[in-house]
Formats: sequence, structure tokens, C-alpha cells
Amino acid sequence: MDLPVGKRIKHYRDRAGMSRPVLAGLLGKSAEWLKAVETGRIQTPRLPMLLRIAQALELDDLADLTGNGHAVPVSVYAGPRHAALSEVQAALTEYRVTRVTAAPASVPHLAERLRMAWLVRHSSSDHRTQLGSLLPGLIRDAQATARALRGEERRAARVVLSGVYQLADFYVAYQPSPELVWMVADRALTEAQEADDPYAMAGGSWAMVQALRDAGRWDEAITLATDARDLLLPYLDTAPDDWRGMAGALDAEIAYVHARRGRHGDAWAHWEAAERTAQRLGADYRHTQTSFSRSVMQAHAVTLGVELRRTGEARRAANALDPGLIPSLARRGRHLIEVARIHAQEGDGPGTLALLDRAQRVASETISFNGYARDMLIDLHKRPPAGEREAVRDLVGRVGLAIA
Repeated sequence: MDLPVGKRIKHYRDRAGMSRPVLAGLLGKSAEWLKAVETGRIQTPRLPMLLRIAQALELDDLADLTGNGHAVPVSVYAGPRHAALSEVQAALTEYRVTRVTAAPASVPHLAERLRMAWLVRHSSSDHRTQLGSLLPGLIRDAQATARALRGEERRAARVVLSGVYQLADFYVAYQPSPELVWMVADRALTEAQEADDPYAMAGGSWAMVQALRDAGRWDEAITLATDARDLLLPYLDTAPDDWRGMAGALDAEIAYVHARRGRHGDAWAHWEAAERTAQRLGADYRHTQTSFSRSVMQAHAVTLGVELRRTGEARRAANALDPGLIPSLARRGRHLIEVARIHAQEGDGPGTLALLDRAQRVASETISFNGYARDMLIDLHKRPPAGEREAVRDLVGRVGLAIA
């Protein structure tokens, strides 16, 4: 019980039979860095990295690493594992090297299945559960078809397969399997590149940019988003509206990355570029994959204000948007969580609780897998607003957060 964190990591790594290079690779770090942690030559990693270490070592209790004697379930901070994740993962990792002998599926039929799955994703409050039932079969069929066909048919199948991986990205995000996020983002982009389809490449890039952003790889995220947007530019005069929508969504992602790194001017400059695109596309336009639209651009403005910790800007943007104008229930739930972050930054416990409660009722599985919501609920549980202790407990229970 008296061992420092570094020696605890080494103990559980040895117990798991895992070499230092293997664990370091799972963490995206070097073996030398891990050795420095284990020997105490560098500072103890912060909570996000400790969580990744605990997950890699398959520890259920973070106290195994921190040694404070108080049980801290890894799932509380790392997020829950959806019931269907193992099935989706199996479909993604069932590698086949032999020739496909079954007749390939119809590519137009696969494309229609993908279109319907996107509709389910946006219209269901339990969208992860719905996608969890659809994705395994869709992934397997799209993979088999892309392998079985040749020529132009294979190119078309790869475009659909790229889209399937882009949809899978939404399912695997914010779950305790970060390697799957990178896998589906990389596959989405690779299949699009093999199909030589600029629009599919832009969609795959949009998914990869979010993985890079969440990993703090700011410059790589901005470079990829800029390249993908510029790839679309020569086609925009004659291309369908979705090509312009994707270009606008990439500008919005660049704005988000700049906000994450605290660059106010750059963030708003790219937001304004994306907003101009949204205005040109009209009030009724919405991009299926990215939800890019006029209403979501206003929601992005809220997020920029929150990330830049300028709550006045964020609140003005929030007051200008009726959340009911966001058609996607998942995206609407996320917006309400962002508005809750405004209240949390201002120390307004009752307001935070009210917005999180609204988010849960709109999209129950969005809030259950959102790290910001989870952190706010943990804080509310520790320090509930006056007279709201039972309301906090009720919301924590509905979200499925396992805290005592």
C-alpha cells in the first residue's frame, strides 16, 4: 500500500505479463517515457493518462494505481462500455485473408442501409443501442463486398465502406476503447483514398480530425482539416450541396481546434467562414454526417465560448438558439451539455443541474457517454445545490453513473 504510483504501474504490468514497450505502445508513448514514470524520474501522470494505463492493464479500480485506499471505479471517469461494443469490435477486427466466396451484396442496397442507419442515429434518443444492433452486420457486409468486387464496382463499394466506418466512429467514440476510435477513423480515410473519392476523403478526414483534436495533436488536426477542405474547393461550383456542407464542417472543426488551444482570433475567423457557408446553404439544409447547418453553427458558437472560457460570448450564443431547431437528438443533447458547461464555469449549480436534466431527457445515451457531463455530475454529487440532493441522485441514477 505504500508503493508510489510508478512502482504500482510496474507491479500490475508485470502481473499482466506485459512488456514495457507493449504497454507504452498502447498508451501512445515511448518505452523510455514509461520507464521514467515507473522509476519516478518524471512526475506522476495526470488523471487522463492514469485512466488509460488502468484500462490497458484491465484494472477496475483506479485506487490500484493511486494507492489512496478509496475505491475509484475506472468506469466513472473513463466512461461506460456499451453492451454492444464487443460485437461491433468483433466485426471490425474479424480479419480475413482468404478470398470471399459468398456473393457480394448490392452496393446500392448497402448505401441505402447506411443512409437509414444515419437516420436512426439522428432520430433516436438511445442512438448507441440502435447503432449497436445495426453496425455489426453492416460492417461485415460492406467489408466483404469491397473485397469481392473489382474495378469501378469495388471503388463504389469502398466509398460506402468508408461511410460505414465514419458512422462507426460515432458509436465507438467516448467509450473505453480509444484504439477503436483510431482504427475506424484511419480505415474511413484509407478506404476513401483507395476509392479516390474527394468527398469520401473529406468525410474520413473529418472523423480523423476529431481523433487528433481529442489527443491534443493540434497542428496535425488543423493541417488535415485544411487539406481536406481545400481538396473540395475546385468542385464546389458544380458539386451537390453536401460537398459545400462538408467544407463548412471542416472549417468549423478548425475553429474548434483553435478554441481548444486557446486561440481566440483564429477560432472565430474559421467559425465565421463556416457560418458564411451555412448561410449560403439555407435554413433547411443539414449535413447528415456532421450535422452542419445554421442551427449547429450557432451551437458551435456556444462551444467556442466555453472552450475559450468566455462565458459571456457562450451565453449570448446560447440565448440566440432554440435547441429545438437542432433536428438531431444526439446533437441537441450535446448542445444542452455545452450550455450546462457555461453554468458550471460560472459556479451555477442549479443551472448546471437543470441543463443536464434536459440533456438526459432529450438524448439519454448522449449524456451517458459524454465526459464533460460525467465530470459535472461528479461535482454536483459532491456538492449538490441547496435542496437538490435528491434531484442530483435521481439524475446520476438515470445517467447510469456508478458513484456512491
